[in-house]
Amino acid sequence: MIKITHITDQKKRKHANVVICPVWKTKAQAQVALELKEFDALIKIPLNDFSGKKGETLLLYREKGIEKRVLLLGLGEKVACQAEILRQAYASAIKQLRAKKIKSCNVLLPFFEEKEAFSIIQASLEGLILANYAFDCFKSIPFNEPLETACLCGIDPSYASLLKKVEQIMQGVYLTRDLVNKNADDSNVEGLIQAAKNLSKDGKKLKIVVLREKQLEKEQMNLLLAVGKGSIHPPALVVLEYIGDPSSKEKIALVGKGITFDTGGLNLKNTGHIEAMKCDMAGSACVLGVIQSLCSLEIKRNVIGVLALAENAIGPGSYKPGDVYTSRIGKTVEIGNTDAEGRLVLADALSYVEDTYAPSVVIDFATLTGAIVIALGEEAAGLFSNDDSLVRGLQKSALRTDERLWHLPLYPEYTEMLKSEIADLKNIGGRPASSCTAAAFLQQFIKKAAWAHLDIAGVAYLSKPKSYHPTLATGAGVRVTVDFLEHFNEKDSI
Repeated sequence: MIKITHITDQKKRKHANVVICPVWKTKAQAQVALELKEFDALIKIPLNDFSGKKGETLLLYREKGIEKRVLLLGLGEKVACQAEILRQAYASAIKQLRAKKIKSCNVLLPFFEEKEAFSIIQASLEGLILANYAFDCFKSIPFNEPLETACLCGIDPSYASLLKKVEQIMQGVYLTRDLVNKNADDSNVEGLIQAAKNLSKDGKKLKIVVLREKQLEKEQMNLLLAVGKGSIHPPALVVLEYIGDPSSKEKIALVGKGITFDTGGLNLKNTGHIEAMKCDMAGSACVLGVIQSLCSLEIKRNVIGVLALAENAIGPGSYKPGDVYTSRIGKTVEIGNTDAEGRLVLADALSYVEDTYAPSVVIDFATLTGAIVIALGEEAAGLFSNDDSLVRGLQKSALRTDERLWHLPLYPEYTEMLKSEIADLKNIGGRPASSCTAAAFLQQFIKKAAWAHLDIAGVAYLSKPKSYHPTLATGAGVRVTVDFLEHFNEKDSI
């Protein structure tokens, strides 16, 4: 990760390869967005190819000055500037600097009032760090290597803790991205177990429990076992218990779908769909990213992280369409399609964590349905819940972080669509409203906890890089969840 430093006096900044200078777009001409006259002369030059619009960049060279390069960075119109615009704009700056193989930069932020400082500093720094991510371990010649250092100039020392906090959250995002970007044979069941164990080594408030096949059989997690039957890598359930507040009995559970590769099983995925299925463990990767951030931030919250791990492979032992399996809580499930496997592993995981740890809140993360991508594209995750106050809490966090969550319904009719003639439930409800029926299926395995399901299929792994996501894996869910855990108030929310 890029090394971040900061100084208070913008005029006393040290040498760097380039300085990023923010610019407002006005009706007349571009205007420097800070009270520092050394850049005024650059802006006054008639520049028909630079207006200061959002995310626009222009690299200039000068003979005199602390830096020989100046990157003009458009922020758009001042009245319209929001946190997400800053996040995307500073990401655009990093993209341009990486293309020029620049290693160090001084970063100037737009002039702000004290009440705006927190939001502006956080969003700008997030854009810098998120866009500087690189995953090039498979390249013989690295492409667009990341910057090594960045100095934020004009930052009051009182904001040092904010800068550190942002870095710690970004480390969780980076971990999630790394795990999803890796080969499926690296982020397999054992690979994710090892990633969890690595966190437990560093986390003083963290302990880990791994349930292997025999323990899964003892717990009657037959749905999880069924999905993993065709693989040479046996399924597992990993529990990470983070005790940030020993004085409190309140617990929040985070459950991640961890299908390390999804062939679709005997209902095999075809070309055009199977190629990206190493990302199907992004829900579990998200949980690991959140746990890492919690350990670094030492947030006073008790969180149970659960990874439901299996590879949906094809083999002699593969589970079959038409067969019926008994879930951990005793409900029987007819397998209508082996490619609807994520809800099966989550069903057993949800019931296990609720019965074992009695959390007041359960949130699951899953690349669950292609239908959510049809509905929302790659711009938002689907949010389903049995508790309106939990929805409000998550939506507030979504607004603060710009990780969008769109609330979708759980009408009783969706549960009706899951009825089976030979079992209690089917694992599919047909093509109509298939994201909603998938969520309705999961709801059958929640007893009394306030529960939310985040379908992150569209946002966790993109069709192409964009904005501050330089690789397909985005680390979706980490920032919004950490924010939720920070602001969660049990009395107000549940």
